[in-house]
Amino acid sequence: MQDTKPLGPDPGPLLPDSVRRLAAWCAVVLLVAGVVYVAIRLCVEFRTAVVPLLLALLGTALLRPMHRRLVAAGVHRSIAAAVTCVAVVAVVGAAVYIVVAAIVDAGDQIVHSLREAARSIATRFGPAGTSLEDLATNAPKLLGKFGGTAASGVLSGVSVVGEAIAMAVLALLLVFFFLRDFHRAGDALRSVAPGGTADTVEAMARRAFHAVEGFMRGTTFIALIDSVCVTVGLLILKVPGAVGLGALVFVGAYIPYLGAFLSGAVAVLVALADRGFVIALWALGTIVAVQLLEGHVLQPMVQSRTVQMHPAVVMVTLTAGASVAGILGLLLAVPLTAAASGVVHELRGRHETDGAGAGAGEAGEGEAGAGEV
Repeated sequence: MQDTKPLGPDPGPLLPDSVRRLAAWCAVVLLVAGVVYVAIRLCVEFRTAVVPLLLALLGTALLRPMHRRLVAAGVHRSIAAAVTCVAVVAVVGAAVYIVVAAIVDAGDQIVHSLREAARSIATRFGPAGTSLEDLATNAPKLLGKFGGTAASGVLSGVSVVGEAIAMAVLALLLVFFFLRDFHRAGDALRSVAPGGTADTVEAMARRAFHAVEGFMRGTTFIALIDSVCVTVGLLILKVPGAVGLGALVFVGAYIPYLGAFLSGAVAVLVALADRGFVIALWALGTIVAVQLLEGHVLQPMVQSRTVQMHPAVVMVTLTAGASVAGILGLLLAVPLTAAASGVVHELRGRHETDGAGAGAGEAGEGEAGAGEV
């Protein structure tokens, strides 16, 4: 049997090391993207159960301080959870009623003011203004047609309305159970975690929930200040429905950027309808000043202590959420991103700690070996 000898030197790897690393990262990115896409599709298919669960988690993150104070005052956990849920239903119901009443009362005045503004523009700019006047004149008819189309396409039948009501009731019940049994969440996670990963899973869950809790707490505080400032400004300007418009600003603050734009636009239109062009400009200046106060003072002070997200990340997240789930995606996009960011920070911190510990262990072994030599 003859020995086989290599005919030449070893050619080495087919691809350079940098290319192989790039290929490995591409494979990881594609795998993660595929998993995320499948998860999103599953959430869309099971939205009747997923949406109430996500809304309940947001509600729990927002209401847990109130529940915790009631429990600390000696109230039973179940009673405290029930009182918290009832208080939320009362506040939300009152806010929705005030906002809807303010918008409905000023609806005809808004259309009339827009029509008058379009006529004045028509006298100055000719055909372009005439087009605006026609648009303003036909606005109720166009809105009626659009509303009918939207109602037939989005709210197709009583079943969809019933589904929405069922999801709202389910979310409220989940908030009650989450508040009541929150102290058992850690043990429940540890019981289902694979062997050896219980500490990591619990730490990741707590970090994600704390990030969402910080976002909801900071957003609520900022929304309250914005709402009070806008309400006071509109009351000084004697704009009708100032309290309802302030409530609308508070609700819109939970949708970053877009919510402030929509609520501010409604407030300016109401001011234009009842008080005229000059007061509408003052209302616009008030809203812009409040937004500048929020962006340059409140956001850095409050959100930096809770959860810090770059505006570019928020905008991309909102766009992705809107493309996936519409208005609901706008509401859930930023809190879910904050939770994912908390999980990433937790994993990175554990990885750095483990790496530092391994490096210290290797250094200790090297010193011990040198001492023996």
